[in-house]
Amino acid sequence: MTSTATPAATGARTSAPATTPRQPPGGGTRRLHRHEKKWALIFVAAPVLGYLLFIAYPTGYALYASLTRWNGLGPMQFIGLDNYVALMSDERFRQSLFNTFFYMIGIPIGLALSLALAVMMNRKLIGRTAFRTIYYIPVISSIAAIAILWQWAYNGDFGLVNQFLAIFGIDGPNWLADPTWAKPAIIMMAVWKGLGYSMLLYLAAIQSVPRSLYEAAELDGANGWKKFRSITLPMVQPVTFFLVVTQVIGGAMIFIEIQIMTPTGGPEYSTASVVYHIWLQAFRYQQMGYATAMSVVLGVLILLITLIQFRLNKRNSSFVID
Repeated sequence: MTSTATPAATGARTSAPATTPRQPPGGGTRRLHRHEKKWALIFVAAPVLGYLLFIAYPTGYALYASLTRWNGLGPMQFIGLDNYVALMSDERFRQSLFNTFFYMIGIPIGLALSLALAVMMNRKLIGRTAFRTIYYIPVISSIAAIAILWQWAYNGDFGLVNQFLAIFGIDGPNWLADPTWAKPAIIMMAVWKGLGYSMLLYLAAIQSVPRSLYEAAELDGANGWKKFRSITLPMVQPVTFFLVVTQVIGGAMIFIEIQIMTPTGGPEYSTASVVYHIWLQAFRYQQMGYATAMSVVLGVLILLITLIQFRLNKRNSSFVID
């Protein structure tokens, strides 16, 4: 008869089996989330740093510079709001501001012509591809080359514009040397240059309108004008809003045309824009602080105009939806 001795009976000591530490549930998932979060922060850091370096810091630096007397090279001398007070009595600044907003008269003119051209280019016309290309060539051309070309065309003695008017017995003025006609001349050039870009966007918007809307209107007896007013215009409204916003911002910063076509700001300073006046004060007269103050004022005006446009567009969109 055999007997088995238990550890307790024999007094032998036994060790408990080794156990591995239990992993909390979802530990691998949390590590994955931490890894993804790290890479997300790395990718987000690039635009954030870009914003801080190229937008936030220059904006803050410009705001401080506008409160100083500074020639752009030497140390800044803090003078508070003196630059902004001086703007109130600067006749040239007020005149350049008026000229800048006067140039924007060309925006509705250009949009109306672009929409009319887009409607025509949407039809089956012979050579419409060639016409689209011709209208778009000025858009991709150098603005400096175009300004020189139009400066020659506006010459009062041998310019093409006056030669064309002479065919109809009209004695054209010396466009860029006449205070009355200098600004309209630049407006005509700006409208001509931007016509192709606006036309192309309008053409894309018109071609995206469902054909069924026009067919339903035809069944209801609508003529061409009613279809254009009730279908085409509302459907291209987003494009119109985009063009108005971008062209107002671009029009407020017009400079190259003025600098080339009228290097002195035109007769009686009649063509000088705000940006031209800023450039003149900053780089010719070395009044960098004063020029920066004008830049801040211009930036605030552009911001206010853009916010008003967004507000009006939101209201008009709600009316269309209703």
